[in-house]
Amino acid sequence: MQRRHFLASAALPLIGCAQADDISGSFTGINLARGHLLRDRQSWPAPAVMRKTDVLILGGGVAGLAAARALRLQGRQDFALLELEDAAGGNSRGGTVNGIACPLGAHYLPVPGDAAPEVQDLLEELGLRRRVSGRWEYDERHLCHSPQERLFFNGAWQDGLLPVQGVSRDTLAQYQKFAALVEQARSAARWTIPASKQPLAPVQTALIAITFIAYLNQNGLTDPHLRWYLNYCCRDDFGAGIATVSAWAGIHYFASRHGFHLPGTESVEREGVLTWPQGNGWLTERLAAPLQERLHTGRVVLRIASVKHGVEVDAFNTTTQTVERWQARRAIVALPIFVAARVLQNAPDFLRQAAARTHYAPWLVANIHLKTPLHDRPGPAPSWDNVLYDAPGLGYVDALHQSLKPVPGATVLTYYRALGDVPGGPNAGRRQLLEKPWSAWRDDILAELAVAHPDLPAKATRIDITRYGHAMAIPVPRDLSQIELQPPSIMRKKLLNSEQIKLTHDKLTFAHSDWAGYSVFEEAFTLGHLAA
Repeated sequence: MQRRHFLASAALPLIGCAQADDISGSFTGINLARGHLLRDRQSWPAPAVMRKTDVLILGGGVAGLAAARALRLQGRQDFALLELEDAAGGNSRGGTVNGIACPLGAHYLPVPGDAAPEVQDLLEELGLRRRVSGRWEYDERHLCHSPQERLFFNGAWQDGLLPVQGVSRDTLAQYQKFAALVEQARSAARWTIPASKQPLAPVQTALIAITFIAYLNQNGLTDPHLRWYLNYCCRDDFGAGIATVSAWAGIHYFASRHGFHLPGTESVEREGVLTWPQGNGWLTERLAAPLQERLHTGRVVLRIASVKHGVEVDAFNTTTQTVERWQARRAIVALPIFVAARVLQNAPDFLRQAAARTHYAPWLVANIHLKTPLHDRPGPAPSWDNVLYDAPGLGYVDALHQSLKPVPGATVLTYYRALGDVPGGPNAGRRQLLEKPWSAWRDDILAELAVAHPDLPAKATRIDITRYGHAMAIPVPRDLSQIELQPPSIMRKKLLNSEQIKLTHDKLTFAHSDWAGYSVFEEAFTLGHLAA
């Protein structure tokens, strides 16, 4: 534990033990007991009702919602979507705390490039972009307002997330060296999002085989500030740090988007970021709305079987406490791979192997309601994204940053913590989520953020915490001599060359961000769209 974190933790009772006890809250957003029914329950009643549809979509995350939209665009209305939770959206759902909208997971979408035409079309449909004088323009009301991000470093806030205040010349030289390596990688290969449609170049194949920290060691990149920043970026996007994710993932983070920006290059224009008070829940709410009665929430998929005339699915209705049997001509399996492998009867080898090799990062998201604005320290103004250097968490975003109110008032700060590489690994992180009480998480989070905001514990009124045991697939190093998940272009090539193994198994098509090897909106949406 860093000294300042220990002091903050020790000082929390002095800030006001009664104040912490007065903060209300709960675990919310994810029904863990419902999610564990499939694991814990030994028997199920016989199906009580029979339902039929032409196409059945299993899973209402971004991939499942994208598949449903694609069917609608084809003019096909005879389909149904089964979702475990009470609302569709997966990791891209929104909620409210004391009447203020906030994210329960993913909180932004970078303006997509031309490699993601499916996502571009969605944004055009939603009125977020349009052609003006032959050029695409995005609605500025939905682009992240300035200031966008800041870092609490050496006791003060600084612009941007790369540590620069008071760092040595050696540190700056390492920043420059890494920037040159990123540009070298961009020159040697095409880096796109989604990556699932792009064949690998030799340089990318080599990077997939090693960890990011091994790549940094090979190139003499040992500076602690650089390594902290790269570790933060990997934890933020992939749920685990540089010692866990592949070098391909670490370089892809920069090479596929804006590169690596050196201090003093503020004139370089970065791509825009779309964000809303409820995060990407703004998008999934609009994807789910047209489904109406075709969206069936509170369903636990128990069994998927290919039968003579199509697909048969048993699902437990958590409202009626009965089992429903669904019959469909085809099904799109938009479930996490480890769930799909468990419920698919006679699962093919490639699915079982994929499930065994996929590592998942657990996550915690805490929404903190503040009754009044925080008293900020000197430095850059409060930003949308606010990160504390060398802290356990990933910082917080302000749900009302997009608000145009002239006078700040009550707001919600959405705090994130990835648990994919805690001591003991993801399983230890999942145990923490299951066993640690809400009050202990509350005290940890308050102590962490009080380092930068000593007045936060006194101004917080409620903290709602959402726990994701298997939030996302971690892009770990892969042996491409085997059929693997990453990158999908290689996997597809291998699968298409095999008569026994197909991406479309019998009457099933698979679609989930897991198949991209890492979890971002563009990958999940594209895979779901193409599956339909």
